Amino acid sequence: MTDDVITTDTYTLYRGRAPLLVSLPHDGSEIPADLALRMTDDARRAPDTDWHVSRLYAFARDMLGASMLVPRFSRYVVDLNRPPDDTSLYPGQNTTGLCPTRRFTGDDVYLPGAQPDEDEVRSRVDTYWRPYHDALQSELARLRDAHGRVVLWEGHSIRGSDLPFLFDGRLPDLNLGTSSGASCDAALQASLERVLGEQSTFDWVANGRFKGGYITRHYGRPEDGVDAVQLETSQRNYMDEASFDYDDVKASALQNVLERLLRTALNHTRR
Repeated sequence: MTDDVITTDTYTLYRGRAPLLVSLPHDGSEIPADLALRMTDDARRAPDTDWHVSRLYAFARDMLGASMLVPRFSRYVVDLNRPPDDTSLYPGQNTTGLCPTRRFTGDDVYLPGAQPDEDEVRSRVDTYWRPYHDALQSELARLRDAHGRVVLWEGHSIRGSDLPFLFDGRLPDLNLGTSSGASCDAALQASLERVLGEQSTFDWVANGRFKGGYITRHYGRPEDGVDAVQLETSQRNYMDEASFDYDDVKASALQNVLERLLRTALNHTRR
C-alpha cells in the first residue's frame, strides 16, 4: 500500500515504500475549457490518451507498494514525455511534439490559426511540464536514497492498429523500450525479456518502434542506481479502442503479465 497521496493542480503522486516508481505521463485526459474552444471537435475528446493506464496499474500500488505519478491534463496540453526543447525523439519518423498540433492519425488538433505560439508553449512547460518532472525527480531520489536502487517504470498505451501516420500495420501487443539498452541494467532487460518470452498470450518486441520516450532516456541511469523501462501496450488488450471502454476480462489477463514484469523489476533492485 502507498504511504500517502500528494495532489496538486496538475498531478497526483502516490508515495509508496517499494523501490519502484510507476510513471503514467499520458494518463491525463482533461483539457482546460479555454483551450478546448480552440480545438477541433474530435481533438476535444483527447483520443490519444493512454486510456485507463492508472486503473490497469493500480495493483502496483495496492499489492507491490509502488509509488505512482499520474497527471491530470491531456498530452494535448503538453506532452510530459517530450524534451522541453521539443527535440525529436525519433528523427526521420512521424511523431507528435511537445504541444501537439497533430493527432496520432495526422489530423489537426487545432482549428485554423489557433495553434499555440512559442510564448504559449513556454508557458505550458512552466505550468504543467516542470511540476511533473520536479515530482518525478524528487520521488526517484527519495526511493533511491532509501533502497540504494530504484526502477522507473513508464506505463504507456496506444491504439495498436490503423495508425499509418506513426507506424505500418499492427503494433505488437507489448513493446518494451530501454533506449536500446542504455536506460537500464542489461541483466534487468534480459530478465524482463525472459518473462515476456515465457508467456504465450501476448506477442512482444524489445526496442522496436517505441524505444522509450524522454522520461526513460533522461532519467534512466543504471550506473547511478536508476533503471528506467518503458512498456507501450496496445490498447486492444485491455479496452475497446473505439469506445474507450475498459474491459475487465481482457485487463485481468494483461495484469497477470504486468505483475510478473514488475515483480521481476523489484527483484532486480534487491540484487
